[in-house]
Amino acid sequence: MIIDFIIHIDEHLISIVTNYGTWTYAILFLIIFAETGLVVTPFLPGDSLLFAAGAISATGVMDPLLLFILLFGAAVLGDFVNYSVGSYLGLKIFTKDAKLFKTTYLEKTQEFFKKYGGKTILVARFVPIIRTYAPFIAGAGSMNYSKFLFYNVLGGAIWTSLFITAGYFFGNLPFVKNNFSLVVFIIIGTSIVPILWEFVKKKLTSQKVDNIKSRRRA
Repeated sequence: MIIDFIIHIDEHLISIVTNYGTWTYAILFLIIFAETGLVVTPFLPGDSLLFAAGAISATGVMDPLLLFILLFGAAVLGDFVNYSVGSYLGLKIFTKDAKLFKTTYLEKTQEFFKKYGGKTILVARFVPIIRTYAPFIAGAGSMNYSKFLFYNVLGGAIWTSLFITAGYFFGNLPFVKNNFSLVVFIIIGTSIVPILWEFVKKKLTSQKVDNIKSRRRA
């Protein structure tokens, strides 16, 4: 169900607009809020949803400015709630065999923090799963709130405006409309490039260290 919604998000979003009209704004607000604000829902669409919403707003069905304001608010509020919950619960809820609070997600996000520091909150906006866990870990790790707030607002503004604007201007081009599922895969693929790059780099570094140790032993 979730996978079908993500792959055919344009069709589902059109159906939502047709059936719920103005309430669509509230539905989109809740999805973006849940995806960024609740650690239990990292699987919800973010980038592709913003792109599809921007594309539909270009047809005049929705107001693009109102759409941006509401979804920007949802993104910022979501990260704030996530940060607050992280401050309260800490990192103890993450376990190796957990279905949602997996230590692997935690470790990947912590790697981003090691590399980007406070900027992780901004960079993570563009990386699925990391986007959901970053504010939680920032709160659990007692990240300075002023710094968190700055990157939260800045990241939320760039993320929502970029994808909504891209959808608005390019979402209704014939090729994009006829191959929307492919575009969704491209968006998702581009989003996970940073994770893949970090994994490959870590693997190469590990192999290099092992080779050096092997030479020393020889």
